Amino acid sequence: MDIAAFYKNKKVFITGHTGFKGSWLTVILHSFGAEVKGYALEPGTNPSLYQTIHCDSLCHSVIGDIRNASFLQKHINEFAPDIIFHLAAQPIVRTSYDIPVDTFDINAMGTVNLLEAIRQMEKKCIIVLITTDKVYENNESGQAYKENDRLGGYDPYSASKACAELIIDSYRKSFFNSEKYSTHQKVIASARAGNVIGGGDWAKDRLLPDIVRALVKNETINIRNPRAVRPWQHVLEPLFGYLTLAMKMDEDPIIFADAFNFGPYPYDVLTVEEVTDLAVSIWGKGDVAFPELRGQVHEAGLLSLNIEKAEKLLRWKPKLNAEKALTYTIKWYKNYYENNINMLDFTIIQLKNYQKL
Repeated sequence: MDIAAFYKNKKVFITGHTGFKGSWLTVILHSFGAEVKGYALEPGTNPSLYQTIHCDSLCHSVIGDIRNASFLQKHINEFAPDIIFHLAAQPIVRTSYDIPVDTFDINAMGTVNLLEAIRQMEKKCIIVLITTDKVYENNESGQAYKENDRLGGYDPYSASKACAELIIDSYRKSFFNSEKYSTHQKVIASARAGNVIGGGDWAKDRLLPDIVRALVKNETINIRNPRAVRPWQHVLEPLFGYLTLAMKMDEDPIIFADAFNFGPYPYDVLTVEEVTDLAVSIWGKGDVAFPELRGQVHEAGLLSLNIEKAEKLLRWKPKLNAEKALTYTIKWYKNYYENNINMLDFTIIQLKNYQKL
């Protein structure tokens, strides 16, 4: 079935819909003709993609905390969704060092709250829970991690997301066991994606937003970890992975109730320095510096994902290489800052162009 046709008239509940990825997902689902209800805190940045493209007009929006279990359950029950995408999170590694308790509470217990709400539902439902590529115990050996590799986490963010994966697996076995699917009719999967880029991300301590902020202000771009390697991908890549996964879960709730990696091809993994140089080249100007920074918190230097499982079982694969992903991203920001155009319209243009690939 065509993916847009599958989502037409479906009731889709998104946690974290006011965030960067959540806003892009809302646009996609609205364009498919789905009925979307979002549950999240107010946008965490100013500006934000959510406000810039007037996402309120694309969904039923509820401002709520994932830690408020009863309020979350109330809104899930009222909406009675066919599909749930769980994106609500404290998503920044460096922030997790400042607020470790909140990070674990949001990312681990927030996942419990959602799964408990689903457990109380009395209807069929598909649930895709978004974690991260950082759930793996990263020994920086250069290997591309597979879904069955050991989980871990050095920093509180990574550890909290690894906890979320263990929670998901426990609920899948204990309450949503595939052997009893005909009784509970719930199917849950987790999705692990790498560093996403795309227009409308203004989060603190993320490479592309930091680069764009410096370019707009004509300031030197100071790069923290130039040799760090990340699996960069445009936000549309994993989002279409999540959407494809949910569709496949509807076809077969047994095989697809599992964890899936979504990332670029191994040969398309770039260093932070390479990404910065490409971004400056696409923007058309900019100066880069690599200051010696002391007292920095630990951040993984090398991280990549093996995506063979998603390729084989979901027939999903990346469409954009790193340069094309950066071009999409930088063009979005240049239109926002330099051209007086409707950014929702431009976001949809990028979506349609991506779908044609």
